[in-house]
Amino acid sequence: MSAEVQAYRDGGVGRIVLDRPRAINSLTHDMIRAVRAALDGWAADDAVRTVVLTGAGERGLCAGADIRALHDDAKAGGAGARAFFRDEYRLNALIARYPKPYLAVMDGITMGGGVGLSAHGAVRIVTERSVVAMPETRIGLVPDVGGSLLLARAPGESGLHLGLTSGSMGPGDALYCGFADHFVPTARIPALLAALAGTAGLTGAGLTAAVAAHAAPAPPAALADRRQWIDACYAADTVEEIVERLLGCGVPEAKEAAEQLLGNAPTAVKVTLAALRRARTLPSLEAVLDQEYRISCHALTTPDLVEGIRAQVVDKDRAPRWAPAEPAGVTAAEVDRFFAPREGDELGLA
Repeated sequence: MSAEVQAYRDGGVGRIVLDRPRAINSLTHDMIRAVRAALDGWAADDAVRTVVLTGAGERGLCAGADIRALHDDAKAGGAGARAFFRDEYRLNALIARYPKPYLAVMDGITMGGGVGLSAHGAVRIVTERSVVAMPETRIGLVPDVGGSLLLARAPGESGLHLGLTSGSMGPGDALYCGFADHFVPTARIPALLAALAGTAGLTGAGLTAAVAAHAAPAPPAALADRRQWIDACYAADTVEEIVERLLGCGVPEAKEAAEQLLGNAPTAVKVTLAALRRARTLPSLEAVLDQEYRISCHALTTPDLVEGIRAQVVDKDRAPRWAPAEPAGVTAAEVDRFFAPREGDELGLA
């Protein structure tokens, strides 16, 4: 068990606490293994009726994977990163199919891998502090951990907008886009957890009632008010045409979206567009995770991932040198290579 994951029983509740607060609980491979071990142990334990995931500290549930470690491993060949992705995506699939209610408190920053540990659960709670995002295109990666399916299922073209721009959602937007189910103010979270622990563990209607007793009306969803231009612009066939529509529709927020998109890794943006559209046609989360694994493994062989993390996290100059530097330089053949089956890069979940 990792020292950075607390796993223990609290009444009839199995509590998992990500405990790396100085790094906003960003995930190491040991943490992934520890969460998996806890879930495997509780699956057949009749004393545990509900599982609750939270994060230590005040900043967030989880900021995603430890991308500095990912950067270093990618430079060394990527074997460790491939193993990390394999275990992480298998854990995401387990959470989605877990035999007991799995409740995640997405308080504060919940991004990337943090979404994978929470948004596939049976009960997903956001608070007024929640900032939920799949910001992978900012570092030369593509939305993963099943996030491409969540984005693909968001209303209209909202998911494409979020995925291509690396945009973030507040609590209202997270509920609107299907990443969360309930809004519970931060101040009420301790009482909710105490109510769950004060019983033999709640399932079914009892769990629903306990959450409802602490929930509050959700904040408005800003994305809902932007659907007209989002749907019109992101329905285009190519990234280049999407940008053209965003810049030409006369909406200041659309122009800002175009600028954000153009600042992200052009190859990752084009692959994300293809991945989300393919995810809409795939039959299951497992099939989407298989696709994401192929994409992520291929990304480890390209220069943009290392360069994106360098610019954002290592040197922090926020001036990545993408290769190619513009969407027009990314060919269809290069995009297709991210989806091609390769020996050793198959997850085999579906």
